[in-house]
Amino acid sequence: MSELNHLKVLVIEDNYGDFLIIRDYLEEKVESLNISHANRFEQAYSILSENVFDVILLDLTLPDKTGETLIEQIVEIANITPVIILTGFTNVQFSVRALSLKVSDYLVKDDINASALIKSILYSIERKKSTLLLEESEKRYINLFELSPQPMWIFNVNTLEFFQVNQAAVDQYGYTKQEFLGMKLFDIVIDDLSESEKFVKSKQISYNQKIFKGRFKHRKKSSEIIDVDIYSNLYYIHETVYESVIAIDVTEKIKLEHRITRAIIKTQEDERYEIGAELHDNVCQILASSQLSLDMLKEGVPESSTKWLNKSQHFIKLALEEIRNISHRLAPSIFGNTNLEEIFSELLINIDFENQFSTNLIIDFDELKYKLSEDLQLNLYRIAQEQLRNIIRHSKANTIEIKIYVEREFFKMEISDNGIGFDESKIKKGIGLANIKRRVELFNGELQINSTINEGCNLIAIIPLDQIS
Repeated sequence: MSELNHLKVLVIEDNYGDFLIIRDYLEEKVESLNISHANRFEQAYSILSENVFDVILLDLTLPDKTGETLIEQIVEIANITPVIILTGFTNVQFSVRALSLKVSDYLVKDDINASALIKSILYSIERKKSTLLLEESEKRYINLFELSPQPMWIFNVNTLEFFQVNQAAVDQYGYTKQEFLGMKLFDIVIDDLSESEKFVKSKQISYNQKIFKGRFKHRKKSSEIIDVDIYSNLYYIHETVYESVIAIDVTEKIKLEHRITRAIIKTQEDERYEIGAELHDNVCQILASSQLSLDMLKEGVPESSTKWLNKSQHFIKLALEEIRNISHRLAPSIFGNTNLEEIFSELLINIDFENQFSTNLIIDFDELKYKLSEDLQLNLYRIAQEQLRNIIRHSKANTIEIKIYVEREFFKMEISDNGIGFDESKIKKGIGLANIKRRVELFNGELQINSTINEGCNLIAIIPLDQIS
């Protein structure tokens, strides 16, 4: 009721008697009343041009203006000041029409008393405050949306149609706003899914979690492909579900990350090749020389000690074989004339030197047609090496299969086992899997791991064909 301590009112009324009654009602309830009176539209216009009021009380019939025209012009001049109509007419249809013209209330003079008038004034003032706050909030939201430096859009979750896009999205993707509003979400999202699967996937993304984060590939109007991080959340308009999205272009960031990763991997590979060469060229030579020296001692060794000499030679032979295997694993012969089948066959032999597994290697693509870069071959080898170690340590499998093939627009490598498997939701992602994933992502690829308890594991590295050369 603090508004009643000080109230500034403009009464626009050509009947002076009605004005006096209104003034009496207000003075009865208001401690400090500042009331002004205008009996014509021109006079009201002049007063409103120089003053601001808490509320305007408007009669519908003035000598120089009446009806809807009067309401529209007073509301326009009043700006943010609430306007309450006071009239002797009880036309219900007109009262509804008047309220649609943004007046705050419609009161019939014969029904007014001091309490009813003050109640209407208070409600109108508070309603106007709430409306202004809402308008301010909407304005801030629109500014945040339209002036955001990051592309933003809103789409209908059920139809996937764009509902609104900001200027940054227009600038980034090259489509006009009109073009955007005639498109659907998956017109820009690159995904290897059928249209129906896309629709289901989008709905699942939206409904399963209020805030969604993800990384996707988008296609611009120019056909340029970019990587974007998506942040989105749901909201409702008239029971329709919409999703508000912010898209951050991380293409250059990913390129930089890939350059750093390649540099790290190159350093690791250089160290491995250096260690492998050292083992092969130096340690193996030392052991081979030791074997020759023991051979030269045979004639002078007593018969009782011969078995120890033979054992020593046997152990040196085992050590030589193991060091050669380690050397080959550290420095595979990828950079020579060896083909992929020979490389992976040797890898399977080296990891299964005790013949614990039934292994199967399937190379089902034309190596001459789809010539793989040395970089990719090396990374495929390291991925297989890492996963085979995981299988040996954890799977309790007895069958391993590696399949390398081309399917549609993708080059794929699958590594499967028939082990104990695991629950994908509970498995901890260790350094090994992180390294595998990082190597696949170097080629803009995707890593899929499918496993069920007691049904083995299937790891698939999927790489676009345009990345393999």
